[in-house]
This record gives sequence, structure tokens and C-alpha cells, in this order.
Amino acid sequence: MHAYRGRKQKKRDMRRLWIVRIGAGARMHGLSYSRMMNGLSLAGVELDRKILAEMAVVDAEAFAKIVQVAKDALEAHQKKAA
Repeated sequence: MHAYRGRKQKKRDMRRLWIVRIGAGARMHGLSYSRMMNGLSLAGVELDRKILAEMAVVDAEAFAKIVQVAKDALEAHQKKAA
């Protein structure tokens, strides 16, 4: 019974860790987590949280490029809405 509950808790903990890592990386480049994820959605980038978190930790240069893609998509969306 405890093992079953532990497997479910582990999934929640990992997702929370990924979100924290992505948020920290995004803040280093001037975006919040939610704005970055919204920008990636608008840009059509379909990377999951696990990959984004790994990139934020291991490959900061590639992560910075992805953040820039999200920023560009947000700016384009704001211009289109105005």
C-alpha cells in the first residue's frame, strides 16, 4: 500500500522539480514560468517539461535560445492583439 502511494508521490515530486528548474532558467532570461510556457505554446514548440528542465540545467545556451523563441512568440502575439 505504501509503495503504491510512493510511486504516485514520486511522479508529483518530479513534475514539481521540473517546473522549478524551468522557472529558474526562465527568470534568468527575464520571463516567468507561465509566460515562457505560454510563449512556447504560441510558437508551437512541443518540448515536455522533463526535457526543458534538463536543458535548463545541462545546456544553458540551448535553453536561452528556446526562451528567446518564447519571447518572440509572445511579442508577435501582443502585436497581433493590439
